[in-house]
Amino acid sequence: MAFLAIIPSNEISSLPKYFCKFKPSNTHRKSKIICMKIQPTHVAQTSITQPLTQQIQEHTIPKPLKFVVPNFNFHEYMSTKAKKINAALDDAVPLQNPIKIHESMRYSLLAGGKRVRPVLCLAACELVGGDEAMALPVACSIEMIHTMSLIHDDLPCMDNDDLRRGKPTNHKAFDEETAVLAGDALLSLAFEHVAAKTRDVVPHRVVQAIVELGSAVGSEGLVAGQVVDICSEGKSVGLDELEYIHVHKTSKLLEAAVVCGAIMGGGGGVEVERLRKYARCIGLLFQVVDDILDVTKTSEELGKTAGKDLASDKATYPRLMGLEKAKEFAGELVAKAVEELRHFDDLKAAPLYHLADYIAHRQN
Repeated sequence: MAFLAIIPSNEISSLPKYFCKFKPSNTHRKSKIICMKIQPTHVAQTSITQPLTQQIQEHTIPKPLKFVVPNFNFHEYMSTKAKKINAALDDAVPLQNPIKIHESMRYSLLAGGKRVRPVLCLAACELVGGDEAMALPVACSIEMIHTMSLIHDDLPCMDNDDLRRGKPTNHKAFDEETAVLAGDALLSLAFEHVAAKTRDVVPHRVVQAIVELGSAVGSEGLVAGQVVDICSEGKSVGLDELEYIHVHKTSKLLEAAVVCGAIMGGGGGVEVERLRKYARCIGLLFQVVDDILDVTKTSEELGKTAGKDLASDKATYPRLMGLEKAKEFAGELVAKAVEELRHFDDLKAAPLYHLADYIAHRQN
Protein backbone atom coordinates (compact mmCIF):
# COMPACT_ATOMS: atom_id res chain seq x y z
CA MET A 1 0.00 0.00 0.00
CA ALA A 2 0.78 3.29 -0.23
CA PHE A 3 2.24 6.02 0.44
CA LEU A 4 2.98 8.68 -1.89
CA ALA A 5 -0.38 10.42 -2.14
CA ILE A 6 -1.02 12.87 -4.97
CA ILE A 7 -3.43 15.45 -3.57
CA PRO A 8 -4.44 18.91 -4.83
CA SER A 9 -2.52 21.48 -2.83
CA ASN A 10 -4.24 24.05 -0.67
CA GLU A 11 -2.47 25.73 2.21
CA ILE A 12 1.26 25.58 2.88
CA SER A 13 2.05 22.48 4.91
CA SER A 14 2.58 22.76 8.64
CA LEU A 15 4.19 19.32 8.59
CA PRO A 16 7.44 19.95 6.67
CA LYS A 17 9.12 16.64 7.47
CA TYR A 18 6.32 14.62 5.93
CA PHE A 19 5.07 16.78 3.10
CA CYS A 20 7.18 17.81 0.12
CA LYS A 21 6.50 19.76 -3.05
CA PHE A 22 5.85 17.95 -6.31
CA LYS A 23 6.13 19.48 -9.75
CA PRO A 24 2.70 18.97 -11.35
CA SER A 25 2.34 16.95 -14.51
CA ASN A 26 -0.35 17.42 -17.14
CA THR A 27 -2.42 14.77 -15.38
CA HIS A 28 -2.19 16.20 -11.88
CA ARG A 29 -2.04 19.95 -11.99
CA LYS A 30 -1.62 21.85 -8.71
CA SER A 31 -0.74 18.61 -6.99
CA LYS A 32 1.80 17.60 -4.40
CA ILE A 33 3.32 14.42 -3.14
CA ILE A 34 2.76 13.74 0.54
CA CYS A 35 5.52 11.73 2.16
CA MET A 36 4.39 9.86 5.26
CA LYS A 37 5.46 6.94 7.42
CA ILE A 38 3.12 4.01 6.79
CA GLN A 39 1.85 1.57 9.37
CA PRO A 40 1.55 -2.24 9.11
CA THR A 41 -1.45 -3.88 7.48
CA HIS A 42 -2.59 -5.81 10.55
CA VAL A 43 -3.25 -3.94 13.78
CA ALA A 44 -3.96 -5.76 17.02
CA GLN A 45 -7.53 -5.66 18.33
CA THR A 46 -6.28 -3.68 21.32
CA SER A 47 -5.29 -0.79 19.05
CA ILE A 48 -8.57 1.02 19.67
CA THR A 49 -7.74 1.38 23.36
CA GLN A 50 -3.94 1.45 23.17
CA PRO A 51 -2.57 5.03 23.07
CA LEU A 52 -1.89 6.09 19.46
CA THR A 53 1.41 7.66 20.47
CA GLN A 54 2.56 4.23 21.66
CA GLN A 55 1.17 2.44 18.61
CA ILE A 56 3.08 4.74 16.25
CA GLN A 57 6.34 4.36 18.16
CA GLU A 58 5.97 0.55 18.16
CA HIS A 59 4.64 -0.06 14.64
CA THR A 60 6.22 2.50 12.31
CA ILE A 61 7.83 0.95 9.24
CA PRO A 62 10.83 3.05 8.24
CA LYS A 63 10.77 2.25 4.52
CA PRO A 64 7.81 3.96 2.78
CA LEU A 65 5.71 2.28 0.12
CA LYS A 66 4.00 4.07 -2.76
CA PHE A 67 0.42 4.77 -3.67
CA VAL A 68 -1.24 7.40 -5.83
CA VAL A 69 -4.59 8.77 -4.76
CA PRO A 70 -6.96 9.26 -7.74
CA ASN A 71 -7.21 12.77 -9.14
CA PHE A 72 -10.06 14.46 -7.32
CA ASN A 73 -11.50 17.97 -7.08
CA PHE A 74 -11.60 18.25 -3.30
CA HIS A 75 -12.62 21.90 -3.10
CA GLU A 76 -15.63 21.35 -5.37
CA TYR A 77 -16.56 18.26 -3.36
CA MET A 78 -16.42 20.13 -0.04
CA SER A 79 -18.37 23.08 -1.43
CA THR A 80 -21.12 20.87 -2.88
CA LYS A 81 -21.49 18.80 0.30
CA ALA A 82 -21.41 21.87 2.57
CA LYS A 83 -24.23 23.54 0.61
CA LYS A 84 -26.43 20.46 1.01
CA ILE A 85 -25.61 20.21 4.71
CA ASN A 86 -26.25 23.92 5.33
CA ALA A 87 -29.60 23.74 3.54
CA ALA A 88 -30.60 20.68 5.57
CA LEU A 89 -29.56 22.35 8.85
CA ASP A 90 -31.52 25.48 7.93
CA ASP A 91 -34.62 23.34 7.34
CA ALA A 92 -34.07 21.34 10.54
CA VAL A 93 -34.18 24.41 12.83
CA PRO A 94 -36.79 26.84 11.51
CA LEU A 95 -37.29 30.19 13.19
CA GLN A 96 -40.41 29.61 15.27
CA ASN A 97 -41.76 30.25 18.75
CA PRO A 98 -40.20 30.71 21.21
CA ILE A 99 -38.27 33.03 18.89
CA LYS A 100 -35.34 33.73 21.21
CA ILE A 101 -34.26 30.14 21.71
CA HIS A 102 -34.52 29.29 18.02
CA GLU A 103 -32.59 32.44 17.10
CA SER A 104 -29.87 31.34 19.51
CA MET A 105 -29.79 27.78 18.11
CA ARG A 106 -29.63 29.05 14.54
CA TYR A 107 -27.03 31.70 15.40
CA SER A 108 -24.43 29.08 16.28
CA LEU A 109 -25.59 26.21 14.07
CA LEU A 110 -25.61 28.32 10.89
CA ALA A 111 -22.54 30.41 11.72
CA GLY A 112 -20.44 28.74 9.04
CA GLY A 113 -17.68 26.41 10.04
CA LYS A 114 -15.90 23.84 7.92
CA ARG A 115 -18.61 21.14 8.25
CA VAL A 116 -15.84 18.54 8.45
CA ARG A 117 -17.83 16.12 10.61
CA PRO A 118 -20.99 15.93 8.49
CA VAL A 119 -18.93 15.73 5.29
CA LEU A 120 -16.96 12.84 6.78
CA CYS A 121 -20.28 11.16 7.56
CA LEU A 122 -21.54 11.48 3.99
CA ALA A 123 -18.20 10.37 2.54
CA ALA A 124 -18.15 7.23 4.70
CA CYS A 125 -21.71 6.39 3.69
CA GLU A 126 -20.88 6.65 0.00
CA LEU A 127 -17.63 4.73 0.44
CA VAL A 128 -19.47 1.59 1.60
CA GLY A 129 -22.05 1.86 -1.20
CA GLY A 130 -24.79 3.99 0.35
CA ASP A 131 -26.47 7.13 -0.98
CA GLU A 132 -25.77 10.43 0.78
CA ALA A 133 -29.50 10.89 1.47
CA MET A 134 -29.35 7.88 3.79
CA ALA A 135 -26.79 9.62 6.01
CA LEU A 136 -27.82 13.27 5.69
CA PRO A 137 -30.04 13.28 8.82
CA VAL A 138 -27.35 11.75 11.02
CA ALA A 139 -24.77 14.08 9.47
CA CYS A 140 -26.93 17.04 10.54
CA SER A 141 -27.37 15.49 13.98
CA ILE A 142 -23.61 15.29 14.40
CA GLU A 143 -23.27 18.97 13.51
CA MET A 144 -25.97 19.83 16.04
CA ILE A 145 -24.07 17.93 18.74
CA HIS A 146 -20.81 19.57 17.71
CA THR A 147 -22.42 23.02 17.85
CA MET A 148 -23.83 22.24 21.30
CA SER A 149 -20.34 21.34 22.49
CA LEU A 150 -18.96 24.65 21.18
CA ILE A 151 -21.71 26.71 22.82
CA HIS A 152 -21.16 25.01 26.17
CA ASP A 153 -17.37 25.01 25.86
CA ASP A 154 -17.38 28.79 25.41
CA LEU A 155 -19.45 29.47 28.54
CA PRO A 156 -17.92 31.46 31.44
CA CYS A 157 -17.99 28.35 33.65
CA MET A 158 -15.96 26.42 31.04
CA ASP A 159 -13.44 28.12 28.69
CA ASN A 160 -15.00 31.57 29.05
CA ASP A 161 -14.39 32.57 25.44
CA ASP A 162 -15.78 35.59 23.60
CA LEU A 163 -15.08 34.61 19.97
CA ARG A 164 -16.15 31.64 17.86
CA ARG A 165 -16.01 31.32 14.07
CA GLY A 166 -15.14 35.01 13.90
CA LYS A 167 -18.30 36.09 15.74
CA PRO A 168 -19.23 36.75 19.39
CA THR A 169 -19.90 33.48 21.21
CA ASN A 170 -23.51 32.52 21.84
CA HIS A 171 -23.62 33.71 25.44
CA LYS A 172 -22.19 37.06 24.34
CA ALA A 173 -24.66 37.48 21.48
CA PHE A 174 -27.61 36.44 23.67
CA ASP A 175 -27.01 35.66 27.33
CA GLU A 176 -25.61 32.83 29.41
CA GLU A 177 -28.98 31.27 30.27
CA THR A 178 -30.10 31.24 26.64
CA ALA A 179 -26.79 29.76 25.51
CA VAL A 180 -27.11 26.86 27.97
CA LEU A 181 -30.65 26.15 26.81
CA ALA A 182 -29.74 26.47 23.12
CA GLY A 183 -27.05 23.84 23.58
CA ASP A 184 -29.49 21.58 25.44
CA ALA A 185 -32.09 22.01 22.71
CA LEU A 186 -29.61 21.18 19.94
CA LEU A 187 -28.52 18.02 21.73
CA SER A 188 -32.10 16.86 22.16
CA LEU A 189 -32.98 17.75 18.57
CA ALA A 190 -29.98 15.78 17.28
CA PHE A 191 -31.40 12.47 18.49
CA GLU A 192 -34.96 13.36 17.46
CA HIS A 193 -33.75 14.34 13.99
CA VAL A 194 -31.87 11.14 13.19
CA ALA A 195 -34.73 8.99 14.48
CA ALA A 196 -37.51 10.90 12.70
CA LYS A 197 -35.88 11.93 9.42
CA THR A 198 -33.80 8.94 8.34
CA ARG A 199 -35.24 7.21 5.27
CA ASP A 200 -34.45 3.99 3.37
CA VAL A 201 -32.31 2.56 6.20
CA VAL A 202 -33.35 -0.55 8.11
CA PRO A 203 -34.41 0.26 11.70
CA HIS A 204 -31.66 -1.68 13.46
CA ARG A 205 -29.03 0.40 11.68
CA VAL A 206 -30.74 3.63 12.76
CA VAL A 207 -30.72 2.36 16.35
CA GLN A 208 -27.07 1.36 16.02
CA ALA A 209 -26.19 4.87 14.85
CA ILE A 210 -28.14 6.45 17.72
CA VAL A 211 -26.21 4.26 20.19
CA GLU A 212 -22.96 5.37 18.57
CA LEU A 213 -23.95 9.04 18.91
CA GLY A 214 -24.97 8.64 22.54
CA SER A 215 -21.70 6.93 23.38
CA ALA A 216 -19.66 9.62 21.62
CA VAL A 217 -21.22 12.52 23.52
CA GLY A 218 -21.86 11.00 26.96
CA SER A 219 -19.88 10.27 30.12
CA GLU A 220 -17.62 7.84 28.26
CA GLY A 221 -17.13 10.19 25.31
CA LEU A 222 -17.05 13.96 24.89
CA VAL A 223 -18.11 14.64 28.48
CA ALA A 224 -15.37 12.35 29.81
CA GLY A 225 -12.73 14.27 27.86
CA GLN A 226 -14.15 17.59 28.97
CA VAL A 227 -14.23 16.77 32.69
CA VAL A 228 -10.73 15.29 32.72
CA ASP A 229 -9.52 18.37 30.82
CA ILE A 230 -11.04 20.65 33.46
CA CYS A 231 -9.60 18.60 36.33
CA SER A 232 -6.15 18.63 34.70
CA GLU A 233 -5.76 22.42 34.45
CA GLY A 234 -2.64 23.59 36.25
CA LYS A 235 -1.52 20.00 36.92
CA SER A 236 1.28 17.92 35.44
CA VAL A 237 -0.19 15.87 32.58
CA GLY A 238 1.65 13.22 30.55
CA LEU A 239 1.14 12.27 26.90
CA ASP A 240 -1.13 9.32 27.70
CA GLU A 241 -3.41 11.52 29.80
CA LEU A 242 -3.41 14.23 27.14
CA GLU A 243 -4.33 11.67 24.50
CA TYR A 244 -7.19 10.41 26.68
CA ILE A 245 -8.54 13.96 26.95
CA HIS A 246 -8.43 14.62 23.22
CA VAL A 247 -9.55 11.18 22.03
CA HIS A 248 -12.67 11.68 24.13
CA LYS A 249 -13.17 15.45 23.85
CA THR A 250 -12.50 15.78 20.12
CA SER A 251 -11.87 12.45 18.41
CA LYS A 252 -14.94 10.56 19.62
CA LEU A 253 -17.38 12.79 17.74
CA LEU A 254 -15.31 12.67 14.55
CA GLU A 255 -15.21 8.90 14.96
CA ALA A 256 -18.99 8.80 15.39
CA ALA A 257 -19.41 10.86 12.21
CA VAL A 258 -17.49 8.35 10.11
CA VAL A 259 -18.90 5.26 11.81
CA CYS A 260 -22.52 6.46 11.63
CA GLY A 261 -22.08 7.22 7.94
CA ALA A 262 -20.76 3.72 7.32
CA ILE A 263 -23.58 2.18 9.36
CA MET A 264 -26.29 4.09 7.49
CA GLY A 265 -24.66 3.23 4.16
CA GLY A 266 -24.86 -0.51 4.87
CA GLY A 267 -21.22 -1.12 5.78
CA GLY A 268 -20.22 -4.52 7.15
CA GLY A 269 -18.51 -5.03 10.49
CA VAL A 270 -14.97 -5.13 9.10
CA GLU A 271 -15.54 -2.01 6.98
CA VAL A 272 -17.00 -0.10 9.93
CA GLU A 273 -14.09 -0.99 12.22
CA ARG A 274 -11.47 -0.02 9.63
CA LEU A 275 -13.20 3.30 9.21
CA ARG A 276 -13.37 3.65 12.99
CA LYS A 277 -9.57 3.33 13.17
CA TYR A 278 -9.18 5.86 10.34
CA ALA A 279 -11.48 8.26 12.17
CA ARG A 280 -9.75 7.79 15.52
CA CYS A 281 -6.47 8.88 13.89
CA ILE A 282 -7.86 11.93 12.10
CA GLY A 283 -9.82 12.90 15.21
CA LEU A 284 -6.65 13.05 17.27
CA LEU A 285 -4.91 14.69 14.30
CA PHE A 286 -7.56 17.43 14.37
CA GLN A 287 -6.66 18.23 17.98
CA VAL A 288 -2.89 18.06 17.45
CA VAL A 289 -3.22 20.55 14.59
CA ASP A 290 -5.54 22.67 16.76
CA ASP A 291 -2.82 22.80 19.43
CA ILE A 292 -0.23 23.78 16.82
CA LEU A 293 -2.42 26.53 15.37
CA ASP A 294 -3.15 27.88 18.85
CA VAL A 295 0.51 28.84 19.23
CA THR A 296 1.32 29.75 15.62
CA LYS A 297 -1.72 31.78 14.44
CA THR A 298 -3.49 34.98 15.49
CA SER A 299 -7.08 35.28 16.73
CA GLU A 300 -8.01 36.96 13.44
CA GLU A 301 -6.61 34.03 11.44
CA LEU A 302 -8.27 31.42 13.64
CA GLY A 303 -11.65 33.10 14.11
CA LYS A 304 -11.35 32.34 17.83
CA THR A 305 -9.07 33.43 20.66
CA ALA A 306 -5.48 32.35 20.01
CA GLY A 307 -3.09 31.39 22.81
CA LYS A 308 -5.96 30.47 25.10
CA ASP A 309 -4.52 27.09 26.15
CA LEU A 310 -1.16 28.61 27.00
CA ALA A 311 -2.77 31.39 29.02
CA SER A 312 -4.90 28.91 31.01
CA ASP A 313 -1.91 26.61 31.66
CA LYS A 314 -3.45 23.68 29.76
CA ALA A 315 -1.41 20.73 28.55
CA THR A 316 -1.04 20.66 24.75
CA TYR A 317 1.00 18.62 22.30
CA PRO A 318 3.44 21.47 21.48
CA ARG A 319 3.89 22.09 25.19
CA LEU A 320 4.62 18.44 26.05
CA MET A 321 6.43 17.37 22.86
CA GLY A 322 7.75 20.62 21.45
CA LEU A 323 6.39 22.22 18.29
CA GLU A 324 8.46 20.20 15.80
CA LYS A 325 7.74 16.86 17.48
CA ALA A 326 4.05 17.74 17.54
CA LYS A 327 4.21 18.34 13.78
CA GLU A 328 5.95 15.00 13.31
CA PHE A 329 3.28 13.25 15.37
CA ALA A 330 0.60 14.86 13.20
CA GLY A 331 2.33 13.49 10.11
CA GLU A 332 2.41 10.02 11.62
CA LEU A 333 -1.30 10.17 12.40
CA VAL A 334 -2.03 11.07 8.77
CA ALA A 335 -0.02 8.06 7.66
CA LYS A 336 -1.80 5.71 10.02
CA ALA A 337 -5.20 7.00 8.89
CA VAL A 338 -4.27 6.58 5.21
CA GLU A 339 -3.20 2.99 5.84
CA GLU A 340 -6.71 2.07 6.97
CA LEU A 341 -8.14 3.29 3.64
CA ARG A 342 -6.01 1.00 1.50
CA HIS A 343 -8.60 -1.78 1.88
CA PHE A 344 -11.22 0.25 0.02
CA ASP A 345 -11.75 1.22 -3.61
CA ASP A 346 -9.33 4.06 -4.39
CA LEU A 347 -11.82 6.30 -6.17
CA LYS A 348 -14.56 5.91 -3.55
CA ALA A 349 -12.04 6.51 -0.76
CA ALA A 350 -10.60 9.65 -2.40
CA PRO A 351 -12.72 12.08 -0.31
CA LEU A 352 -11.45 10.50 2.91
CA TYR A 353 -7.82 10.66 1.76
CA HIS A 354 -8.25 14.32 0.97
CA LEU A 355 -10.16 15.05 4.19
CA ALA A 356 -7.23 13.64 6.19
CA ASP A 357 -4.91 15.93 4.24
CA TYR A 358 -7.27 18.87 4.73
CA ILE A 359 -7.36 18.36 8.51
CA ALA A 360 -3.55 18.16 8.58
CA HIS A 361 -3.13 21.36 6.56
CA ARG A 362 -5.99 23.52 7.80
CA GLN A 363 -5.07 27.03 8.81
CA ASN A 364 -7.95 27.77 11.19
